[in-house]
Formats: sequence, structure tokens, C-alpha cells
Amino acid sequence: MVKNHILVWNNCLNVIRKSIDSKLFKTWFEPITPVRLEGDALTIQVPNKFFYEMLEEHYVDVLKKAVITELGVKGSLEYQIMVENHRQIGGHGVPEQPKSTLKKEDVKMINPFVIPGIRKIKVDTQLNPNYTFESFVMGECNRFPGSAGMAIGKKPGGTAFNPLVIYGDVGLGKTHLAQAIGNEVIHHNSDKQVLYLTTEKFTSQVIQAVKNNNVDDFMHFYQMIDVLIVDDIQFLANRPKTQEIFFNIFNQLHQTGKQIILTSDRSPKDLIDVDERLISRFKWGLVADLKVPDFETRIRILDKKLEKETLVLTQEIKEYICTHIKNNIREIEGVVISLVAQSTLNKTEIDMKLVKNIVKQFVSPVDKEVSVENIKALVATHFNIPVETLQSKTRLRDIVVARQLSMYLAKNYTNNSLKSIGASFGGRDHSTVLHSLKTVRDMMDTDQSFKEKVNYLVKKVQTTLVNG
Repeated sequence: MVKNHILVWNNCLNVIRKSIDSKLFKTWFEPITPVRLEGDALTIQVPNKFFYEMLEEHYVDVLKKAVITELGVKGSLEYQIMVENHRQIGGHGVPEQPKSTLKKEDVKMINPFVIPGIRKIKVDTQLNPNYTFESFVMGECNRFPGSAGMAIGKKPGGTAFNPLVIYGDVGLGKTHLAQAIGNEVIHHNSDKQVLYLTTEKFTSQVIQAVKNNNVDDFMHFYQMIDVLIVDDIQFLANRPKTQEIFFNIFNQLHQTGKQIILTSDRSPKDLIDVDERLISRFKWGLVADLKVPDFETRIRILDKKLEKETLVLTQEIKEYICTHIKNNIREIEGVVISLVAQSTLNKTEIDMKLVKNIVKQFVSPVDKEVSVENIKALVATHFNIPVETLQSKTRLRDIVVARQLSMYLAKNYTNNSLKSIGASFGGRDHSTVLHSLKTVRDMMDTDQSFKEKVNYLVKKVQTTLVNG
């Protein structure tokens, strides 16, 4: 029976399929096309030089086994490589040494992040060593993505969280969390190739690669990465060439079990002018949002930054800072840096007056402030109870709930400290206020009707802020 090249290659694939992982098979063998069979020499066509290099470097034994099984010990394998519409022929005999016009030393991989002086290709991670899980403060606002990130750090590419897309507003810690994962990966396995970069930097590299006519080499470099972290993917919008190249890199990495971590200022479904194929792939793994940190988490974040700067503040000052700065962790850091500068460079004592002046630089003033008394009156009217009972020692359930809700609103919509809020409710201390805040949040999570009641009162308070 005369064998043809297609039949021979299909039989070889059956042998290969039994020897390697299905994802690797799909990536490195399905794209190969059988070209011809001349005697005992089978010629196959591979997409590019990088593909050839990968087969030669990692799958020679598998290929030899398949060819010998199908063609016998005299069987040989030739490569046909398509490069810029010109054919380059390479190959190797089985089991003799490769006979090839394409020598490995002629294949140069362009690495935009290579560390000079190191013979083995090693990627400069571009990670900030200060962005670690140790310095990342977890709270209810970020526990879900944070826990997923820690799992990825121990086992990149080995969890269901691939890709991991972290999204949220500016200043909520997306970059910190993404880089913390990268640093955690290196901590557990220093041999992993980890790379962090912004979408803007990736785009500029694409432009340069297109200009220099080396897009293939550029893509080959990225396909070497074990953990790719790309910040601010919303900036892929209106960049079709960058999207196309990123799409191909994404597919290659995902198919070979490499980890992809992305950040964005919005959910993938809300991305504008980004290819639907990319958006679909962004949803393959885990999409997790970072919420605005609650008051207690902001205090802990502030404490962490003060500890780093060896700066000590009174509880009242810390509460003032975290009461006024609510939506941006970077602003808390900015306040701390300003306080350090004032205390060390200007030899200025840190008191409440200085803190208020610095905080004003970060927070837009509100024309109309809501007072604790305003809130107490609003809640009392809603619950149809006298305002005075909110300050009493009664433990009747309706009164207790109304009091806790009043404290919750006062903490979120006034500039009062925990101590002063507690004092406004019959001389209670700050720990009572903290307990009330936690109770209200817990009830909102478990009781839908209560959550709707809180949202109604929040809108009432916000209306007062807007209308005065």
C-alpha cells in the first residue's frame, strides 16, 4: 500500500497525542500542515521560525518516536517554514542530527525587557517590589479579588481564575493587587517569567514592532511569558492593530496554560471600542471588582502607610483623615506624604489644624453639610419615633436599629469623628459606633427589605447635600 503524506502525518499525530497534554497538542501540532512524502522523508509546514525552534527545542523526542513508528528507523522529517512569503527549508533526520539551512544561532528573539549581561534569556519583571500582599490591606471591599490573587500567586495558570480581570475606580488598589500577584509568583518560583506593563507601553511596543517589521519576533517574546500582567486595558479602545496582536498573544498564552492578569477602570462588558472577541476572552476566567473601602479598612490602610513612614498620629486625626477621604487610597497616601514632609522638612508639629489644611488639598469642599442632628431627625421621622429615644438607653429592637442606622449615616455623610458621633447618641464610645456600622452592613447583606430602607434614607441624605 502506497502511503501519502496526509495519512502518514495523521498517524504521527495519533502517536503524538498520546504523549503530550491536549492543550500543548492543540497549540504546537494542530497548526502543522503535511506537505509531501518522498520515500522515507516527510515534509511538514510550520507557521514561522519560532514554531520551528519550539519543536526542535521541546518536542524532538516526541516527533522522532512518531516518525519511527510510522516510517521506520530510516524515516526522516523535513520542515518547511513560511517567512514573509518566502520558504526556508529546515529539517532533521531520524535518528541522525538535523540537516537544516536554518541554523539556531541565526534566529534572534527580540526581547524588549531583556536584562543585559545575562546569557540565559531573563525578563525584567517591571514589578514594584513594594507592591506585595504584605502591604496590601484586605477588607470587605477587596477580599474576593484579593483571595483569588493569593491563590494565583501560589499556582499561576493552575486555577480557574485565568484570566483574572480586576476592575474598579481610580485609586482603589488595582495596580497594587496585580503586581502583588506577580511578586508572589516570583517568591514561590523564581524561574517563572513574570512581566508587568501598562497598555500604553504595550501599544508603543506594537507601533515600534510594526515600524521595524518584526511583529512575529515581538509576539514570540510575549509567548515566552509565564505570567503576563497588563494594566488599564480600557486603553485598548480604538487601536485595532494592538488589539489584533494582543488577541493572538492572549490566545497563545491561555492555550499553553500561562497566567494572564488584567486591570481596568470598568467591567469587560462596559469596555467601548474593543473587539468583541477580546471582551469574550476577558470573561473566560474571573472578573472581580474592587469596591470603595469602608471606614475601618481606610483606617487600617492609613495605619499601614503611617507604619511605613514611622509616623504617629492621634486617633482623632486618623479618623478625621479617613472620614474626609473616602474614595481614593492614593489620596490617603498623599496626605501621609504631605504630613511627613511638613514634620521633617519644615519641623512642623502635626496637629488638627495642619491636617485640615492638608486634607483640603485632596478633597473638594461640599457647599452644604449634613449634621448628625439632621440625620437623627430624618431617621426618627422614618421610624416614627421621638428623636430623644435615639439617645436613650432603651434596648427595644426598633429603637436600637434606628440608632445604629443613624450612626451609620452619620459616619458616612458627616465630618464628625467616631468619638463625637458616639457622644451625640447619649455619650456612647467609638467602639459602639464601630459595632453599629458593622451591624448595619451585615443586615444589608442578609435582609433585602432593610437594604432598601437604608438606600431610601441614603438618597434622602444625598438630596439634602445636593439641594441644601
